[in-house]
Amino acid sequence: MARLLNEAPGLLAFIRTVEAGSFTAAARDLKTSPSAVSKAVARLENLVGVRLFLRTTRALKLTPDGHLFFARIAPLLREIDESAELLRPSKEPTGRLRMSMPSEIARFLMAPLMTKFANDYPLLQLDIGITDRYVDLVREDYDVVFRVGHVSQGNLMVRRLMDVEMVLVASPSFTSQWGHPHTVAELSKLPFARYVAGRTQTIHFQNGESIVTSGRVDCDTGYGLQVAAQEGMGIAHLMRWVVADDLRAGRLVQILADVPLPSLPFNAVHAFRENIPARVRLLCDFMRDEARRSSVDHSSIHS
Repeated sequence: MARLLNEAPGLLAFIRTVEAGSFTAAARDLKTSPSAVSKAVARLENLVGVRLFLRTTRALKLTPDGHLFFARIAPLLREIDESAELLRPSKEPTGRLRMSMPSEIARFLMAPLMTKFANDYPLLQLDIGITDRYVDLVREDYDVVFRVGHVSQGNLMVRRLMDVEMVLVASPSFTSQWGHPHTVAELSKLPFARYVAGRTQTIHFQNGESIVTSGRVDCDTGYGLQVAAQEGMGIAHLMRWVVADDLRAGRLVQILADVPLPSLPFNAVHAFRENIPARVRLLCDFMRDEARRSSVDHSSIHS
């Protein structure tokens, strides 16, 4: 172990290269040269006795051993990097805070994040990714990822911030053409705008029934589904929080309201097993409070 600890520059060069995707990009991050990064990684490979990267003139790719080594080492180095913050808990949080959230949530939480949270913690540098795609939290170097839905936990820590009510919605023009379904069986015959492009989507109901949806439109963002539903392209399965204004304005109507859907969790996901950095804990608390407030404000049509 002592020999590996003596190769700290190689460990850091390896981690940064995986995250950045190349020796050149890692060198910029580490403020050194690509050749220095390459040599540091080569020394690490000699020490551990395996190839960590497959190198070609066009690409740099992790080997299977490299994947295993990265998954093990990256969280450890992250904890070491955060150790100074743990020794000064009374001080104001500083440094970069890298997060990811889906676009439909960002619509409601970005403004308070940029005003309230940023003003409360002026020494934090906010690095915000807005995407609905799956992100590799460790490899892409996120401190915390916010997602709606059930999470395959693995080695990650999942904190449930709130439960989100789900609804089925469609446009008035859609219901004029297709009618209102009165049963789950009738619903299964209607076209949907589906969340995951090209994959089968199953919708489960609280009474135990379920349907496999089909339709012409597949989208990879909640916003895309919302627009598709507004334009009469199909029924969409969305958060009431997101479509409450559309329901209030009559741009959308709820479908099969008397057969409720299970709620979904709004989660914060991170890789800190113990001693969660103050900046991450504070952000999660803030997002929980703002999400609950915003969802109540925008869902008042249902009360």
